[in-house]
Amino acid sequence: MLAIKDGKIMTITRGVIKRGTVLIDKGKIIDVGVDLKIPDDAEVIDANGKVVMPGLIDAHCHIGIFEETVGWFGSDGNEATDPITPHLRAIDAIKANADEKGLRAALETGVTTVQILPGSANVIGGMGVVLKTAPKVVVDEMILKEPSGMKIAFGENPRRVYGVERKRMPSTRMGVAALLREWLQKTKNYMKKKERAKDDPSKMPDVDLKLEALERVLRGEIPFRAHAHRADDIATAIRIAEEFGVKLSWEHATEGHRIAHWIASKGVPAVWGPSLLGRGKWEMRELNFDTPRILWKAGVKLAIQTDAVGQTIAFLPICAALAAKHGLPYEEALKAITINPAEILGVADRVGSIEKGKDADIRILSGDPLNIMTKVEMVIINGEIVYTRK
Repeated sequence: MLAIKDGKIMTITRGVIKRGTVLIDKGKIIDVGVDLKIPDDAEVIDANGKVVMPGLIDAHCHIGIFEETVGWFGSDGNEATDPITPHLRAIDAIKANADEKGLRAALETGVTTVQILPGSANVIGGMGVVLKTAPKVVVDEMILKEPSGMKIAFGENPRRVYGVERKRMPSTRMGVAALLREWLQKTKNYMKKKERAKDDPSKMPDVDLKLEALERVLRGEIPFRAHAHRADDIATAIRIAEEFGVKLSWEHATEGHRIAHWIASKGVPAVWGPSLLGRGKWEMRELNFDTPRILWKAGVKLAIQTDAVGQTIAFLPICAALAAKHGLPYEEALKAITINPAEILGVADRVGSIEKGKDADIRILSGDPLNIMTKVEMVIINGEIVYTRK
């Protein structure tokens, strides 16, 4: 058993507890409050003068699938040979050992949960996975949710990779949309054939791994994770999602300020970012730190992400702090890197806040979580101390 005592506990969902205690056993939070009785056999962590909060969550990154500093032979995020690859699984390309620099940076920052997605070269890029960031022998031991969503991409990336570089479809935004519709319709037809063949196995179509993967989207088991910077691109994504009755999240949401109220009316969450990597292409020209405030004020469920492939995952709390500096309320900035991404990823029953029954994923800090000078003193994942500042 582990007891964290006398810290300022920022539960995220149930306010702040001054000089509180968190009790942990078998990887779970078993109690949190003031004046709790600490069992005699508990290992006690004195958090007096410290801030205790849940581990951070980056809802969109590529650590482990694009190995930092390695080069092309560690770049496994884009199977850029076919614009339609729904059967790909990010889990099959992630390097999860302790030497992987992106995972190490996440751990030292107190980013304890991440969604790792394929890249955005393809119209349909494959399935993502939600992991805990404590290194294990194999990545399978780190899984929190798999698959966590189907990556799709709009805008410049698939058009450049296929239309410009390979002179094939899609070269236009119309082509991107048409390919997505085509494969969703193929999947609907495939599902109908399987349904009709239930009583006559001889009529069962051959297994198609692409269609089997997309079937999970049409059945509502996983959402689309839609890469789109521009407002018109996400409008297309939502148009198609509504045509086929599927769910999606807006990944990047660079022009979220343009259509915040419309996005809110559609019930689509926004996973905003990256914000510290510069305006690397034309469709990111309106990137600014006012967008999170505007999205939140309109009623959009907001998460902040880094899109990291390595060390830049350490920027997650800085991104939240800059959003707060530009008017996003302080509490909402913290929610955008804890409970909100947990809810968007469908893992809020496990992570995202300090509550009884949840996983004991905790970061202990020297001060204010949004102060750049604050140091991460300790990180706990599944009740185990996995990082201590030297």
